[in-house]
Amino acid sequence: MTLVAGVDSSTQATKIMVRRAEDGALVRQAQAPHPDGTEADPEVWWRALLTASKDGLLDGVSAVAVAAQQHGMVALDDDGRVVRPALLWNDTRSAPAAADLVTELGGPQEWARAIGSVPVASFTISKLRWLAEHEPHNAARVSSVLLPHDWLTWRMTGNSEPVTDRGDASGTGYYSPAGGNYRNDLLRMAFGRDLNLPRVAAPAERLPADPGNGLPPMDAVAVGTGDNMGAALGLAASPGDIVVSIGTSGTAFATAEAPTADPSGVVAGFADATGGYLPLVCTLNAARVLTAGATALGVDQDTFDGLALEAPAGAGGLTLLPYLDGERTPNLPNATGQLSGVTSENLTPGHLARAFVEGVLCGLADAIEALADEGVPVRRVLLIGGGARSAAVRSIAPQVFGRPVAVPEPSEYVADGAARQAAWALSGTAEPPGWAGLGEPGVYEADPVPAIRDQYAAARSAMVDQSR
Repeated sequence: MTLVAGVDSSTQATKIMVRRAEDGALVRQAQAPHPDGTEADPEVWWRALLTASKDGLLDGVSAVAVAAQQHGMVALDDDGRVVRPALLWNDTRSAPAAADLVTELGGPQEWARAIGSVPVASFTISKLRWLAEHEPHNAARVSSVLLPHDWLTWRMTGNSEPVTDRGDASGTGYYSPAGGNYRNDLLRMAFGRDLNLPRVAAPAERLPADPGNGLPPMDAVAVGTGDNMGAALGLAASPGDIVVSIGTSGTAFATAEAPTADPSGVVAGFADATGGYLPLVCTLNAARVLTAGATALGVDQDTFDGLALEAPAGAGGLTLLPYLDGERTPNLPNATGQLSGVTSENLTPGHLARAFVEGVLCGLADAIEALADEGVPVRRVLLIGGGARSAAVRSIAPQVFGRPVAVPEPSEYVADGAARQAAWALSGTAEPPGWAGLGEPGVYEADPVPAIRDQYAAARSAMVDQSR
């Protein structure tokens, strides 16, 4: 029996799944938390990895791969030291820098042509511009820039040649998925000069493991990828599958055989971890909105779900725009949440809980619609992430999405995808191993209720108009 491990270094925690390389069977798992915030010392991720892997978790593992939060800016000096805490994807201080970059290149359509996406605050290129403008003393020290998964892989391989993969690179703003190359001209436009960038490795490339990195000895380290690319690999998603993930952020993405280039900027034209493409729509606010709703009502999550399910569809006209931490889709980085349609009849715990759930799901329904508008086929919706464990989310999602929703068995699919990539690197085969999967997903069905999205759209449009 050969063991492989996948690491999900997310915004909130490090999660490790150890699986059997031959068939993907789960052997053991563990996790360790990260501190909250929108910037972090990368050493926090490394310490969490060591904590999660203690007590022999990785003993006997032959290969490991890391899938981590996309976009984060890890700036290094000439000696490989971190210049400043990494700015994470959810740090919106770079929103003005993103807007400036879009204008400087000639508008959203030019960016879509160049890299398949339009930069927003989340993208690494926006953060580099912010750094150049607001911390010139730190910017002057920067020699190279890595993504979170790149940095962790670099540590695992003994600080040898830094590498990345095309999936995670496609979220930087200076890599073209369609062309398969860095756009150093865009990097220079943003930062003012060239930087050393990690080599873009092949999807199944095998890297040497450093025996002195604090982890048990292994045969290989796989190249790793971004978290959404890892989830697609862990689910073995195929064209026609739309994956909706309700985690810290909300995402809707699909595997595709051809690149996309949406000039509106709603759909990011990313690459995937296998050589294909991963068109994706991201919202900043997802599962934490549900947690915030339960906290505001003073109840636990199960009680919150029960309250939401007792209330009528549409919450009696009560609508939440769940932009608690700004928003990426729509691009309103300085927005705050808004509750509208309040009456004496609907101001009840149940209606409030229902409005919180529907607000999150309406944003993701917009994401599914945006993918379909770009020609992405929608044959099946797969619902994953911590939010998918909510009984209210599972029941209400079909009403909002207007189609059945399949919910796979709970698992850490980002880490599962990284483990599958590690097995692929060991195998030397042309395709990832065809693991048996985690069983048939449960299917949830309900009659669509278009009025939910109609009242959400009206409230969203009013906010967008006010922001102009």
